[in-house]
Amino acid sequence: MQKAQSILVVDDDPTVAEVVTGYLERAGFSVDRAADGRAALDAAGRRWPDLIVLDLMLPGMDGLQVCRELRARGPVPVIMLTARSDEDERILGLEVGADDYVTKPFSPRELVLRVESVLRRATLAPPPGPLLRAPGLEIDPTARRATKDGRELPLTLREFDLLTYFLQHPGQVCSRERLMHDVWGWEFGDLSTVTVHVRRLRSKIENDPAQPRLIQTVWGAGYRFDPASKD
Repeated sequence: MQKAQSILVVDDDPTVAEVVTGYLERAGFSVDRAADGRAALDAAGRRWPDLIVLDLMLPGMDGLQVCRELRARGPVPVIMLTARSDEDERILGLEVGADDYVTKPFSPRELVLRVESVLRRATLAPPPGPLLRAPGLEIDPTARRATKDGRELPLTLREFDLLTYFLQHPGQVCSRERLMHDVWGWEFGDLSTVTVHVRRLRSKIENDPAQPRLIQTVWGAGYRFDPASKD
């Protein structure tokens, strides 16, 4: 019998935590709960989760700090919960490595769908294939390893998938909607998720992220990966 995937739910609102836990358990997940940042770090130390549902506003240590500390320990998908509608706060969550966010109040069923989507993408075994190369870059899809000028790149799971997709579609203009569908596997979602991940990826592969040459913006259309561009 396959072991249930584990989810760590971190929220200081016991009602929200209880409802989310109930829906996730009915969907077949094994759920741990924590009411604050320190408890979340302790819980992750006892059992490393397959995914974390993390509230942004927590007493003491906020969700952003918790996400940073967990990311420093190892890769783990994170869906951030926030009661704020301000775009800057959502982007901050994505900047520190969250894979997605859900704004309160939210539908628990939608959250379960987001969890399943993120986990499906994170655990999907990459198809065997040849190495992918661009000037200075090399990707081994099977080993999930990317290097720039011979040095391994510290990419998150989503950044790796995004870079792989770009190398597989050189010279093509990819809209944010297309990237969200093909890379994230989502039919819905905030397109700023794509924008932030492109920016993070540029910061790791471009010689000058302020003037990107490899991942170029095509205004009004999306992005184009141009492997012929040289700095």
